[in-house]
Amino acid sequence: MFDASVGLNHYLLLSVLLFVIGVAGVIFRRNAIIMFMSIELMLTSVNLTILAYSRYLGDHTGHVLVLFVFAVAAAEAAVGLAILVELFRKRDTVDVDRFRQLME
Repeated sequence: MFDASVGLNHYLLLSVLLFVIGVAGVIFRRNAIIMFMSIELMLTSVNLTILAYSRYLGDHTGHVLVLFVFAVAAAEAAVGLAILVELFRKRDTVDVDRFRQLME
């Protein structure tokens, strides 16, 4: 009949799809908030891969590593969004092509 169990390959396929969507968001979108969310999506796909292999191998150190990555990602999100809010207040846009003026 049909085997409905979810295995390692399913998790890895989902992780690859999430990562590709994140890469596409970073490459094709010029909105800084969308790019920021795409980077977070890529980070989540890496966490999913770590958890899938950790469960597959029966080792719980991957779970602990993902908890630390989530903590760092939360801090990074807070700082990144604060920078984006300040740039929006100064420039009235979140278009990354307009931010190139800041490098000059």
